[in-house]
Parts: sequence; C-alpha cells; structure tokens
Amino acid sequence: MTSRDELRLLPWSGPDGKPCFLSTDDDSSRLSRLADILETTYLNQATEVLDHAIELLSLSESDPVDLRATSVDLTGALAQVLRVAESRGRRLP
Repeated sequence: MTSRDELRLLPWSGPDGKPCFLSTDDDSSRLSRLADILETTYLNQATEVLDHAIELLSLSESDPVDLRATSVDLTGALAQVLRVAESRGRRLP
C-alpha cells in the first residue's frame, strides 16, 4: 500500500503544529492502525457536521450564532478531511 521510500503523513500535528510523519514497512503496525482509526473518525465527524449544516441551512431563518458555530465546525472538519486526503493520496501506487 505505502511506497516504502515515502513517509506517511499522520492525521495529527506535533505540539508545535508541524506535520507528523511515520516511517514503517508495516501498514498494520500499532501506529498505522491508530492513524487509520483517527482518519475514519475524522471522515465520520465531517459527515455529521455536514449533515448538521445542511439541516441548519434548510431552515427559513437560522440564528447567526448557530451559523457561525457551524461554520467553525465545517472549517475544522474540512481541514481534517483535506489532511486525510493528502495522506491517502501520497500512499496511492
């Protein structure tokens, strides 16, 4: 699955906000499995946030505070999903 000469971009950042990478030949290692679980969690959360945003936007009148909070949630979810997409894209053959 992974090109062995490339590092895997992990779905979390280091304490300084910089990207974290994993170098391993074992796609089923403990850290690889943890990254897979977190990626799946991020994708599921993004689906939930999107569903909520669609519901909120379908209302004839939405509270600006709710719209702002949902916008913040959508922004965070999009950032996480883009990181997952980048990580998975790097691992394509």
